[in-house]
Amino acid sequence: MSLTDHVSADRLALAGLASSSRQDGPLANAVAAFRAMTPGPHWHSDWAWAHYEALAVHLAQSFELPRLLELGGGRDPAFLDSGREAGLSVTINDIDAGELAHLPAGTQTARFDLVGDLRGRPDLHEAYDIAVSRMVFEHLPDVPRAWRNVHRLLKPGGVGIAFFPTLYAWPFVVNKLLPDDVARGIVERLFPNRSRDGGDPVFPAHYSECFGSEKRLRRMLDPIGFREVQVLPFWGHHYLKRFPGVYQAEALMNRAFAALDCRLFTTYALVIVRK
Repeated sequence: MSLTDHVSADRLALAGLASSSRQDGPLANAVAAFRAMTPGPHWHSDWAWAHYEALAVHLAQSFELPRLLELGGGRDPAFLDSGREAGLSVTINDIDAGELAHLPAGTQTARFDLVGDLRGRPDLHEAYDIAVSRMVFEHLPDVPRAWRNVHRLLKPGGVGIAFFPTLYAWPFVVNKLLPDDVARGIVERLFPNRSRDGGDPVFPAHYSECFGSEKRLRRMLDPIGFREVQVLPFWGHHYLKRFPGVYQAEALMNRAFAALDCRLFTTYALVIVRK
């Protein structure tokens, strides 16, 4: 593929993403404004990894959302520093008290199960302005319930964000099919920091409703009552970087999927909702 073909593919992909997630409304406009300020390619998962935190902070500031809840942040939250630097009140959630115990002294925490019954927790009802999560939803056994709980947690006008891996990208299909112990062993071998004693341990993954298809996700999200829904799909990963030739071939394939807006084989998705 020539350089001209690469540029054309990037333009096609960006056009596809813009048309597929375009909706009139404040949330759509804020997301579009942020993306316009950042370098591309906007379809590649590298963009999502590089700009996820900044996008969340941008939305918090755009809509004046001072209270941020990081869902499933555990020992490795993303927003403890960046959120505070932006003047936000940051609370870290996890189901496991042991995970929260790794946080610095004085950190605001909220221990609860995101897929649990929160009706008995009036302290959580409309308690936060923005709820964000990174690589959490794939570990939840009941994602529709999680989104209903996000709706419960948010104040009117609040924003929820979930960044997660999607099916049917092959690394996550393999992860889903393998026994948990085998999958964890492979990840720990490839990425030593993912060991049980490391800073980012591996947890079992379910991939419930983890897809890049906006049509499929909206069937789940619209009945919950969110006023706006944005689905940003991404393609590409670096799992095969140690295998020259194969890595480049797959990169070209993902570029083609992006240019065609092929949601069946997205690698990651950013889902952004507004209550």
